[in-house]
Amino acid sequence: MQTWVRYEQGGKTGFGTLEGDTISVYSGDMFNNPTATGEKISRAQVKLLTPCTPSKMILLWNNFHALANKLGVALPSEPLYLLKPGTAFIAEGDTVKKPNTYDGKVVYEGELAIVIGKRCKEVTEEQAKDYIFGYTCSNDVTAGEIIQKDPTFAQWTRAKGFDTFGSFGPGIVTGIDNPNTLVIKTILNGQERQNYPVSDMVFQPHKLVSMISRDMTLEPGDIISCGTSVGVGSMKPGSTVEVIIDGVGHLTNRYE
Repeated sequence: MQTWVRYEQGGKTGFGTLEGDTISVYSGDMFNNPTATGEKISRAQVKLLTPCTPSKMILLWNNFHALANKLGVALPSEPLYLLKPGTAFIAEGDTVKKPNTYDGKVVYEGELAIVIGKRCKEVTEEQAKDYIFGYTCSNDVTAGEIIQKDPTFAQWTRAKGFDTFGSFGPGIVTGIDNPNTLVIKTILNGQERQNYPVSDMVFQPHKLVSMISRDMTLEPGDIISCGTSVGVGSMKPGSTVEVIIDGVGHLTNRYE
């Protein structure tokens, strides 16, 4: 298992593998046979960026049995999803900002996210694991009151697409053969609000990659944020939200 990160130092960006507080620098393409340079730098010397630059982030709705049961909605027969724009993406330690055009509730959604490693189109569930580069943590921030504000049109994209509403990172962990053993925790201001297993997913990660790849081509660095479960709640300005997945990472952001 390795943890891949991107960083900025002295106005230049780079990437490498993080072990403890040390980054081993690589050159080339993270997703296509990168080369170790032999250089090592301290994490404290750099600012971590989002660990990749997706062409799209795909977000699942109603993908956990426990949440569907709580909401009293039927389980979907196929993945239900939307896209989040690249202008929403922020990294570990960055600030989620309250939209100027919205004064309602803003909610956190701690999630496991899949990172695609190579071009993926119409793959089987068995093949899907070969197209997954690794996994990261995601906070799918949502302006909840916007979704049903207009009775003629559910505004999922606007509600989830504000600038800074797509936090993910801090790194991408490779070598996870069985993601179903993972557990997602979300901590709001030091208090645990979410604690749920990946095994409760309606569509497990390999199934998601396969089914979504039948609809659209997935490119290296694209992200599928697998949906959330019970415990979603609102944040007040000044709040700190942490998404913790043991074996994957610890993502922290403030909301202002």
